[in-house]
Amino acid sequence: MRHTIHATVLCLALVSSLSACEARQDPIEAARPRPAPTTATVQQLASDGGTLSVTRIAQGLEHPWAVALLPDGGFLVTERPGRMRRVGADGAIDVPLEGVPLVWAHGQGGLMDVVLAPDFAVSNRIWFSYSEPGPDGTAGTTVATATLGETALDDVHVVYRQPKVEGPNHFGSRIAFDNEGHVFISQGERNDRPTAQRLDKLQGKLVRLNLDGSVPADNPFVGRPDARPEIWSYGHRNSQSLAFDPRTGNLWEAEHGPRGGDEINLPLPGRNYGWPITTHGINYSGLDIPEAVGETAPGIVAPHHVWEVSPALSGMAFYTGHGGSAWKDSVLLGALSGGVLIRLELDGDRIAGEERLLGEMGKRIRDVRVGADGAVYVLTDEIDGELLKLIPPRR
Repeated sequence: MRHTIHATVLCLALVSSLSACEARQDPIEAARPRPAPTTATVQQLASDGGTLSVTRIAQGLEHPWAVALLPDGGFLVTERPGRMRRVGADGAIDVPLEGVPLVWAHGQGGLMDVVLAPDFAVSNRIWFSYSEPGPDGTAGTTVATATLGETALDDVHVVYRQPKVEGPNHFGSRIAFDNEGHVFISQGERNDRPTAQRLDKLQGKLVRLNLDGSVPADNPFVGRPDARPEIWSYGHRNSQSLAFDPRTGNLWEAEHGPRGGDEINLPLPGRNYGWPITTHGINYSGLDIPEAVGETAPGIVAPHHVWEVSPALSGMAFYTGHGGSAWKDSVLLGALSGGVLIRLELDGDRIAGEERLLGEMGKRIRDVRVGADGAVYVLTDEIDGELLKLIPPRR
């Protein structure tokens, strides 16, 4: 009885961290293809400015983590246990693609982000992040590129490796491209708080690289013997949201706080974003963060926006350029513990309002992407995860 109580307490303590206490699908069953739904499941939900239409495109995905929108109308979806799959525009799910590297799928680790390369139309290349196993049970966030085939990934090439450490938590990770030939990679501090402030460590840093994996000559710490040249900004806890605002070209990043204090930052080169010296949160135990001096401190950039109660932020996408939509000029964020899609109304960079959507469904929202036609695509992080299509209300 004592062991049962201990395991239950441990699972409850880690539930917001996607612990290994989660149920898993049978591996053989999980790898099977799934046919397209015979009928569309459509819901009409209330939203500011009108009615939101929600259609379930596919289901049966095991803890899907990211979705990339393919030019043919289909999708590329990662599942955290280590599978990458094509999903047709009709919702049919193919067998997992071959060629995916070995993934350390424990705790919060697994196969994470996937995005199309900027030149995908000619190269058919994709980028993806995953927790890569190392010796003696260690792991680290890794980013690779590959050529996307019909049934397999070819020419897989690792462009970035975070040094391997022990522990099952805080891998991040999202990938975003600017329009100047650079890739930005977010990651976590692997639940080792002090490393987020150490410039000789890559944990807890936002990284900027050239598209061939080399370090840009104008990165802020290039030439400093005490710092890693890949670093763009530091003092990050566990960043699972990263996107460029197409209106301004500004990079937005969001990260999990501890118990309270999820935040949005607009990361600038060489700046310190505080963790764990400054935070709006406390430990899950209810005690203060030992290194924290308060919510602000000299030399540290305050968050652009902060949630005192953590919604557990995940995927991020900007909704711009769709003038007839009630969601025009918004940023969308998935929320795991909140079980909602958060829409932040923007006035320039200023956050002018917040709306919480999909709460009626009771699903953890892991990723969100916006199509060229203004449709919004959302992944639910469940053992029987879904891919949803949202049509926002019109003005």
